[in-house]
Amino acid sequence: MLNADHARQAIVEHTRRLAESAAAAGPDAAVPTTPEWTVTNLVEHVGQTQNWVAEMIEQRITDPAKLPTEVAELPADPGEWPAWLAASAQRVADACAEDVPVFNAAGDGRTGVQSWLTSQLNEAVVHGFDAAAAAGRTVQIDAEIAGALIENHLAMLTSPTWELRRPESAQAIRGDGQVLQWQATDGGAWFVVRRPDGATWETGSREADVTLGGPAGSLLLTLTRRLPLTGNSVTVEGDAELARHWVANTAHVSG
Repeated sequence: MLNADHARQAIVEHTRRLAESAAAAGPDAAVPTTPEWTVTNLVEHVGQTQNWVAEMIEQRITDPAKLPTEVAELPADPGEWPAWLAASAQRVADACAEDVPVFNAAGDGRTGVQSWLTSQLNEAVVHGFDAAAAAGRTVQIDAEIAGALIENHLAMLTSPTWELRRPESAQAIRGDGQVLQWQATDGGAWFVVRRPDGATWETGSREADVTLGGPAGSLLLTLTRRLPLTGNSVTVEGDAELARHWVANTAHVSG
């Protein structure tokens, strides 16, 4: 499990990198990995989300009916965006410093703060890749961070909340025992079993119908549909159609 302090520091660092890429790309630049967004949309989404989550944790909100309704306003001057993002990243990192009672949107076995900490790290890392793509830059994702985010992704897809919010996806990833496996060449392995009553996941490796291998960062970006299943550093052994079906039916709700 990723150390919480490391995760908090990584939110700040990856948001800083995102801000640098956004500045290099320019506010009107298209974001190729999120085709309906410009860099302005991307920066606004990340900063607003970080402030919203921080507000919820700071207020110790446990009742979903009382979640914040206001969002932070993006500065009109793009020159102010790096400072705005730095402040929002630090705010949410500080809010997650203590594991206080707070609403857990995933509805799984993690505490609310644990769930939000990882989700905000995911926002900073994956949208940091989006911003870099808009600027024509490359991104390096630490293997430990990527592994934690792969686990967060799989936890999200198999959570009670996913079944409620995305029933079509939850239904599509059910099956009759098919096994998909991800093996990181820089450490870490995970597998999913598609069961009739819902998909489940575990760490480790086993005999699988399809195995995707490669650096953990590339596996994460493939799972989150930032990189294509083929044509990058990820290898696919076994039933490639099974892997394509999984990726096609597991998009995040937004971004």
